[in-house]
Amino acid sequence: MPTFNKNIIFIWGLLQCATFGSYSQGFGAAAGGSKIEIMHGDSGVFSQVNNVDIRKVVGNVKMRHQGAIMYCDLAVLNVNTNVIEAFGRVKIIQNDTITVTGDTLYYYGESRLAIMSGKSVVLRDKKRTLTTTKMEYDMLSGVAYYPNKGKTVDKDNVLTSKQGYYNTQTKVFRYYQNVKLISPKYTLTNDTLVYNALAKVADFEGPTKLVGKDGTINTRRGSYNTETGVSIFRSRTPVEGETYTLVGDSLYYDNTTKKGFARGNVEIKSKADNGVLNGEFGQYDGEVGYSKVWGNPTAKSISKTKDTLFMTADTLYSIDIKDAVRDSLAAKKRIRRDVKNENASKNGSKQTGDNQDDNNKPRKMIGYKNVVVYRKDFQNRCDSMVYNTQDSTIRFFKKPIIWSTAYQMEADSIVAQLAYNKIKTMYLSTKAFIISEDSLKQFNQVKGRKVTAFFDDSTQIQRVFVDGNGQSIYFIVDEKRTTVGMNQVECAKMTLFFEKALMKRIKFVGQPDGSLVPPKEIKADQRQLDGFNWREAEKPTKKHALRQEKYQPAAPSKRPTEKVVSPTAKKNKIGVK
Repeated sequence: MPTFNKNIIFIWGLLQCATFGSYSQGFGAAAGGSKIEIMHGDSGVFSQVNNVDIRKVVGNVKMRHQGAIMYCDLAVLNVNTNVIEAFGRVKIIQNDTITVTGDTLYYYGESRLAIMSGKSVVLRDKKRTLTTTKMEYDMLSGVAYYPNKGKTVDKDNVLTSKQGYYNTQTKVFRYYQNVKLISPKYTLTNDTLVYNALAKVADFEGPTKLVGKDGTINTRRGSYNTETGVSIFRSRTPVEGETYTLVGDSLYYDNTTKKGFARGNVEIKSKADNGVLNGEFGQYDGEVGYSKVWGNPTAKSISKTKDTLFMTADTLYSIDIKDAVRDSLAAKKRIRRDVKNENASKNGSKQTGDNQDDNNKPRKMIGYKNVVVYRKDFQNRCDSMVYNTQDSTIRFFKKPIIWSTAYQMEADSIVAQLAYNKIKTMYLSTKAFIISEDSLKQFNQVKGRKVTAFFDDSTQIQRVFVDGNGQSIYFIVDEKRTTVGMNQVECAKMTLFFEKALMKRIKFVGQPDGSLVPPKEIKADQRQLDGFNWREAEKPTKKHALRQEKYQPAAPSKRPTEKVVSPTAKKNKIGVK
C-alpha cells in the first residue's frame, strides 16, 4: 500500500477532525454515542460505499475508545456503525489493568463488545492469565467468555475447561465442561466450577473428584479453598484420612490440619480394624487420630474373630494410640474441654500397655454418659467406658452393671481384661456383687469389697476370688433338678470354683462362717444378700446398642418361692477347704 505524501496526510488530518474529532469523548466516556478514535497509522485509505464511510489504516495502528487503547497492523473502521475490524498483532489495553491479545478483532463500539480470535488469544490482568483461541470480551461489564478450550494460570493454580466466563471486575471465573483445577494440594475435575480468584475459593456442582496425596474425594456439591486447603461439602461425601474415613451429609475438612467436621448421618470408619462411629454430628482430627461423634451416636468395633462390639452413649470418642505420652495428653485435653468439670472419664486416657504395635494401630474407644454395650458374650450399662485395644482392657465407671452368659455383675467400677478378644478376667472394685440364676430360678450370689472373676475360653466363669468382706449364697441342686439346700458363707477372703457354670467348691483364707440350710428351713429373707437387685429387665439387646429400639426400664418381676425337697445325700454338699 502506498505511503501518504505530506498533502494527503494534511487532508487526512482535516478529515479526521471533521469526522472523528467531534465524537471523541476521551477516557471513561459512556458507550452511548462516542466514536472510535484512530490515533495513529502509517498509512490509510478512506472510502464511501453506499453512503457508508470506511476508514482503512495500515501499520502500527493505534486507536482509542472509552478508556481502552487498541493496537494492530491493519484496521478497518465502519464509521456509520462504529465497528472496527483489526488484524495482525492485535492488542487491547483497558484502564492499564486488562490486556487482551490475539490475531483478529471485531470490536463493536456501541456495545463495547470485543471478539478476539487467533492461534493464541490471551487475557492478562495483574495476577492471572487466560489463554484460549476465541474470546468475547464485554468491555462495559468486564466479562470475558470463551467458547473454546481455555486455560487460566495464576500464582498457585492452573484451571482448564472447554468453555468459561471471567469477570475481570469481580475476579470470578465460571467454568463448564471438562473442568480441571490443579492446585498445590489437590487436583479437582468436574463439569461445573465457579472460582473466585480473590478468595481462592472454588465452588463446584455436579460429580466432582478431588485427588490429593492422601487419597481421592468424590462429591457432588461444595467448595474448596485452593490456598488454605479447606473443603466444604454440601452433599454426602467420604473423606479419606490416614487412619479414618469420614462421611456426612455435609462436611467441613481442612486438608492442612487434617481436621474435619461432619453433620447428618455421620460415619467415621477406622481403616485399621473397620471400627465405625455413627451419629448426627462428627469431629475428626487426623494429626492425633482423634474422632468424636454425638447426637444419638453408636459405635461398632469388629475384632479379628468377628465378635462385634456395639455401643451407644451420649458422646463417643475414638483415639489412635501412636505416642503414649503425647496422645494421652492430647486425649485428656480434648475430652476435658468437651465435658468441662466432669471427671467420669478422666481415667480413661491412661496408658496401661508398654508395647506398641504400629501395624495394628491400637486405639481407645470411649463412651461418655449413659453407655450401653452389647456383644454376644457380654452386655453392659454404665456412666462411662474406655476400651483400649492396645492392652485389651475395657474399663467401666460409675456403678456399672455387666451381664455375661448367666451372670450379672455390679460394682462401683469394673475392668474387663480380654485375651484373643474374649473376656478372660474381670476386676470388680468396691461393692462388688455377682448374681447368677440357676435352672430353678434361684439366685446364686457373691459379694465383697473386691472381686476377681476368671473365665474360660467359652466365657464361662471358672473361679471367683473375693477379697474383703466376702459373702456368698449358693443353692445346691441335684441331678434331678431338685434343690437340696442353700449354702451361706461369710469370710474375709475366699475363692469359688466352677464347672459348667455350676459352683463345685469353695476355698477360704481365714476362718469362714457358713452353714448349709435345708430346703424347708430356708426363709425368704435368707435368699438374698444385702444389696441384692436382679436387673434382668435392664439387660440391653443389640437393637438397644444401635438405638434401633428405645430402652424403657422396668422393675424386676417378683418370683414365687419354688418348691423344694429335703437333701437326699451328703455327696450333694459343696466341698469346703
